[in-house]
Amino acid sequence: MTVSDKQDFPVAQARRYLEPGPVVLLSCRHGGEHDIMTLGWHTILAFQPSLVGLMISGGNHSHRLIRDSGICGINVPSADMVDTVCRIGNTTGREIDKFDAFGLTATEAEHVDVPLIGECHACFECRLHDDTLVAGYDFFVFEIVKAHVATTPPVPEMLHYTGNGVFRLSRETLERRALFRPELLP
Repeated sequence: MTVSDKQDFPVAQARRYLEPGPVVLLSCRHGGEHDIMTLGWHTILAFQPSLVGLMISGGNHSHRLIRDSGICGINVPSADMVDTVCRIGNTTGREIDKFDAFGLTATEAEHVDVPLIGECHACFECRLHDDTLVAGYDFFVFEIVKAHVATTPPVPEMLHYTGNGVFRLSRETLERRALFRPELLP
Protein backbone atom coordinates (compact mmCIF):
# COMPACT_ATOMS: atom_id res chain seq x y z
CA MET A 1 0.00 0.00 0.00
CA THR A 2 1.33 3.44 -0.92
CA VAL A 3 0.38 6.95 0.18
CA SER A 4 -1.63 7.33 -3.02
CA ASP A 5 -3.75 4.34 -1.94
CA LYS A 6 -4.89 6.23 1.14
CA GLN A 7 -7.51 8.94 1.45
CA ASP A 8 -6.97 12.43 2.81
CA PHE A 9 -7.82 12.74 6.49
CA PRO A 10 -8.42 15.86 8.61
CA VAL A 11 -5.23 16.65 10.52
CA ALA A 12 -7.32 17.86 13.46
CA GLN A 13 -8.48 14.25 13.88
CA ALA A 14 -5.01 12.64 13.81
CA ARG A 15 -5.52 11.80 17.50
CA ARG A 16 -7.73 8.91 16.39
CA TYR A 17 -4.52 7.13 15.41
CA LEU A 18 -1.94 8.74 17.67
CA GLU A 19 -3.59 8.68 21.08
CA PRO A 20 -0.65 7.81 23.33
CA GLY A 21 -2.25 5.92 26.18
CA PRO A 22 -5.33 5.08 28.17
CA VAL A 23 -7.85 7.60 29.35
CA VAL A 24 -7.07 8.63 32.91
CA LEU A 25 -8.93 10.45 35.66
CA LEU A 26 -6.96 13.29 37.25
CA SER A 27 -7.76 14.02 40.86
CA CYS A 28 -6.72 17.19 42.61
CA ARG A 29 -7.20 19.29 45.73
CA HIS A 30 -6.35 22.86 46.65
CA GLY A 31 -7.73 25.51 48.98
CA GLY A 32 -10.52 23.31 50.34
CA GLU A 33 -11.71 22.28 46.86
CA HIS A 34 -11.23 18.94 45.13
CA ASP A 35 -12.08 17.73 41.64
CA ILE A 36 -11.77 14.92 39.12
CA MET A 37 -11.36 15.38 35.37
CA THR A 38 -11.14 12.98 32.44
CA LEU A 39 -7.91 13.25 30.44
CA GLY A 40 -6.70 11.54 27.28
CA TRP A 41 -3.72 13.74 26.39
CA HIS A 42 -0.66 12.51 28.25
CA THR A 43 2.72 10.97 27.48
CA ILE A 44 5.60 9.37 29.34
CA LEU A 45 8.66 11.61 29.06
CA ALA A 46 11.30 9.84 31.17
CA PHE A 47 11.70 6.69 33.22
CA GLN A 48 14.06 7.85 36.00
CA PRO A 49 12.79 10.09 37.40
CA SER A 50 9.39 8.95 36.19
CA LEU A 51 8.08 11.97 34.25
CA VAL A 52 4.72 12.28 32.54
CA GLY A 53 3.41 15.16 30.44
CA LEU A 54 -0.25 16.17 30.77
CA MET A 55 -2.15 18.60 28.55
CA ILE A 56 -4.76 20.07 30.90
CA SER A 57 -6.97 22.61 29.15
CA GLY A 58 -7.22 25.96 30.92
CA GLY A 59 -11.00 25.73 30.67
CA ASN A 60 -11.14 22.83 33.12
CA HIS A 61 -11.87 23.55 36.78
CA SER A 62 -9.03 21.15 37.67
CA HIS A 63 -6.50 23.25 35.73
CA ARG A 64 -6.51 26.01 38.35
CA LEU A 65 -6.43 23.57 41.29
CA ILE A 66 -3.50 21.66 39.79
CA ARG A 67 -1.65 24.81 38.73
CA ASP A 68 -2.00 26.36 42.19
CA SER A 69 -1.17 23.19 44.17
CA GLY A 70 1.50 21.67 41.90
CA ILE A 71 0.20 18.15 42.61
CA CYS A 72 -2.31 15.69 41.21
CA GLY A 73 -3.31 12.06 41.13
CA ILE A 74 -3.33 10.15 37.85
CA ASN A 75 -5.91 7.38 38.20
CA VAL A 76 -6.22 4.68 35.52
CA PRO A 77 -9.78 3.35 35.19
CA SER A 78 -10.53 0.00 33.64
CA ALA A 79 -12.92 -0.30 30.68
CA ASP A 80 -15.88 -1.17 32.90
CA MET A 81 -15.80 2.45 34.15
CA VAL A 82 -16.48 3.92 30.68
CA ASP A 83 -19.85 5.47 31.59
CA THR A 84 -18.40 7.09 34.71
CA VAL A 85 -15.41 8.35 32.70
CA CYS A 86 -17.80 9.98 30.19
CA ARG A 87 -19.98 11.52 32.87
CA ILE A 88 -16.97 12.95 34.73
CA GLY A 89 -15.69 14.44 31.48
CA ASN A 90 -19.05 16.03 30.73
CA THR A 91 -19.58 17.79 34.06
CA THR A 92 -17.71 20.49 35.91
CA GLY A 93 -16.36 20.40 39.44
CA ARG A 94 -17.43 24.03 39.76
CA GLU A 95 -21.02 22.75 40.07
CA ILE A 96 -20.83 19.27 41.64
CA ASP A 97 -18.67 17.10 43.85
CA LYS A 98 -17.72 14.39 41.36
CA PHE A 99 -16.72 11.87 44.04
CA ASP A 100 -20.23 12.06 45.53
CA ALA A 101 -22.09 12.43 42.23
CA PHE A 102 -20.49 9.32 40.70
CA GLY A 103 -20.16 7.18 43.83
CA LEU A 104 -16.35 7.12 43.82
CA THR A 105 -14.20 6.37 46.83
CA ALA A 106 -11.67 9.07 47.71
CA THR A 107 -8.58 7.49 49.24
CA GLU A 108 -5.76 9.61 50.62
CA ALA A 109 -2.41 9.59 48.88
CA GLU A 110 0.77 8.97 50.88
CA HIS A 111 3.12 11.63 49.46
CA VAL A 112 0.89 14.37 48.01
CA ASP A 113 -2.29 15.98 49.35
CA VAL A 114 -4.76 14.68 46.77
CA PRO A 115 -7.61 12.19 46.89
CA LEU A 116 -6.98 9.11 44.75
CA ILE A 117 -9.85 7.11 43.22
CA GLY A 118 -10.26 3.74 44.94
CA GLU A 119 -12.15 2.15 42.04
CA CYS A 120 -9.31 2.73 39.55
CA HIS A 121 -6.89 -0.08 38.71
CA ALA A 122 -3.82 2.13 39.19
CA CYS A 123 -3.22 5.42 41.00
CA PHE A 124 -0.10 7.57 40.67
CA GLU A 125 0.81 10.38 43.05
CA CYS A 126 2.43 13.27 41.17
CA ARG A 127 4.35 16.48 41.90
CA LEU A 128 4.87 19.26 39.36
CA HIS A 129 8.33 18.92 37.81
CA ASP A 130 8.24 21.59 35.08
CA ASP A 131 5.64 24.22 34.21
CA THR A 132 7.48 26.13 31.48
CA LEU A 133 4.98 25.01 28.80
CA VAL A 134 1.82 25.68 30.84
CA ALA A 135 1.36 29.33 29.81
CA GLY A 136 1.66 28.64 26.08
CA TYR A 137 0.31 25.09 25.75
CA ASP A 138 -1.38 24.07 29.03
CA PHE A 139 1.28 21.32 29.16
CA PHE A 140 2.39 20.23 32.64
CA VAL A 141 5.31 17.90 33.37
CA PHE A 142 4.82 15.87 36.54
CA GLU A 143 7.05 13.44 38.39
CA ILE A 144 5.33 10.29 39.62
CA VAL A 145 6.47 10.00 43.23
CA LYS A 146 4.40 6.98 44.30
CA ALA A 147 2.54 4.28 42.37
CA HIS A 148 -0.32 2.07 43.58
CA VAL A 149 -1.45 -0.76 41.25
CA ALA A 150 -3.99 -3.54 41.83
CA THR A 151 -2.61 -7.06 41.52
CA THR A 152 -5.62 -8.45 39.67
CA PRO A 153 -6.24 -8.52 36.87
CA PRO A 154 -2.54 -8.25 35.96
CA VAL A 155 -3.41 -6.41 32.72
CA PRO A 156 -6.83 -4.72 32.84
CA GLU A 157 -8.74 -3.73 29.76
CA MET A 158 -8.31 0.03 29.41
CA LEU A 159 -10.03 2.81 27.49
CA HIS A 160 -8.46 4.81 24.67
CA TYR A 161 -10.40 7.85 23.47
CA THR A 162 -10.34 8.56 19.74
CA GLY A 163 -12.60 11.61 19.72
CA ASN A 164 -16.22 12.16 18.72
CA GLY A 165 -17.51 10.09 21.68
CA VAL A 166 -15.71 6.92 20.52
CA PHE A 167 -13.41 4.73 22.63
CA ARG A 168 -11.16 1.83 21.72
CA LEU A 169 -10.49 -0.96 24.18
CA SER A 170 -7.16 -2.63 24.85
CA ARG A 171 -8.53 -6.15 24.42
CA GLU A 172 -5.42 -8.17 23.77
CA THR A 173 -1.88 -8.28 25.13
CA LEU A 174 0.93 -9.49 22.89
CA GLU A 175 4.16 -10.71 24.52
CA ARG A 176 7.34 -10.52 22.37
CA ARG A 177 10.14 -10.42 24.98
CA ALA A 178 12.27 -12.81 22.90
CA LEU A 179 12.57 -10.19 20.15
CA PHE A 180 14.12 -7.59 22.49
CA ARG A 181 17.73 -7.16 23.53
CA PRO A 182 17.89 -8.06 27.26
CA GLU A 183 19.31 -4.64 28.24
CA LEU A 184 16.17 -2.97 26.82
CA LEU A 185 13.84 -4.91 29.12
CA PRO A 186 13.20 -3.76 32.69
